[in-house]
Amino acid sequence: MTASASPSPDAVHTEGLSKTFQGRPAVSDLNLQVPAGEVFGLVGPDGAGKTTTFRLLCGLIRPDTGSIHIAGVDVIADPESAKRRIGYLSQAFAQYTDLTVWENLEFVAGTYLVPDGEWQERANELLEASRMTAFKSRLAGNLSGGMKQKLALSCTLLHRPEVLFLDEPTTGVDPVSRRDFWSILYDLPAQGVTIVLSTPYMDEAERCRRVAFMSQGRIIASGSPDELRERTGGGILVFDTDNPRHARDVLAKRDDVLESILFGDALHVLTAKPSESEPALTDTLASAGIFVKSVLPSEPGLEDVFVHLASDAIDGGRN
Repeated sequence: MTASASPSPDAVHTEGLSKTFQGRPAVSDLNLQVPAGEVFGLVGPDGAGKTTTFRLLCGLIRPDTGSIHIAGVDVIADPESAKRRIGYLSQAFAQYTDLTVWENLEFVAGTYLVPDGEWQERANELLEASRMTAFKSRLAGNLSGGMKQKLALSCTLLHRPEVLFLDEPTTGVDPVSRRDFWSILYDLPAQGVTIVLSTPYMDEAERCRRVAFMSQGRIIASGSPDELRERTGGGILVFDTDNPRHARDVLAKRDDVLESILFGDALHVLTAKPSESEPALTDTLASAGIFVKSVLPSEPGLEDVFVHLASDAIDGGRN
């Protein structure tokens, strides 16, 4: 195998990828495989290692150990070839605020050596798709947050990358712009583009074909949303009580409660047999002086799944 040969046909393929900063592991032994044309979501809290992972995959920083292949190219051995196949949208707005929307697109076209005529046609397509055509002469610094992200996405897609990395692209974006953003993304896999995105929004994770949960620099679980939900080993009871925090602590002590989690004022209780456990759980709360207003069964959401799996991973690390 040559230095630039890919070990698989995956659009993204890593083995044993690790990166440490000042003695603290940011990414640890990361093995990631994303087939071409897939929408893949990376979910985890702040500090989980998502941004560092993206910077490694895009060749912006070098790993301490491991291998990275993007679209068949060895990122470590040939980062410049890999970068031509990659589009990367970071959390920070990277376009020039003193240039207009159109001038920013022209600048990016020159950076990637997209021929005249070709880039103008592509830019017009992207502006139309994002409903930004009317703003092509507006300074980027005068755009709203959502419009800035749509401009950034258009700039990222201008050179037709094979693999698109999006680091929490819709955080702080208004609902209309978020919808426009996803309408563009939905069309990309049919054009042969692989999408890897990180997101704090579980409804966005649900739109991905597969999702990986990341905690403390490691992938703790991956699969389709349905496959991940099955890993909870039970169902959810949603309790509405007059003292949700105390209710959480009381029920967390029971052996038949797998997880007791607050979502706002609602208490999500994960248990192996929800219908059988409900009377005993309600009695336990009543004995603790907690009034139960209502109890509703619910399927585990991805947020329930992540909290459960992350707790298991942390507890396993302590043992």
